Amino acid sequence: MHITFDELRQIKHSLPTGGVSMIAHELNVDEQTVRNYFGAKKFVDGKIVDQHIQPGPDGGYVELEDLSILSKAKELISQFKQTVA
Repeated sequence: MHITFDELRQIKHSLPTGGVSMIAHELNVDEQTVRNYFGAKKFVDGKIVDQHIQPGPDGGYVELEDLSILSKAKELISQFKQTVA
């Protein structure tokens, strides 16, 4: 899947408080792995995920091979919006 880096960061910033922790817990990965997925660059505490960034507008284009974190993030955002509404 292709997405701009800015879109990926917007999804991360739309997560409810504790969203990174919830995703990590549900997918059984380190919290830093989730942060790295959304653009962080601290690989000591979290593994490098299958993502490749190509130069371009809006921060460049990101090719995501594993969509499990992205899908879970979108699910959490949707649930959060329903709770707030």
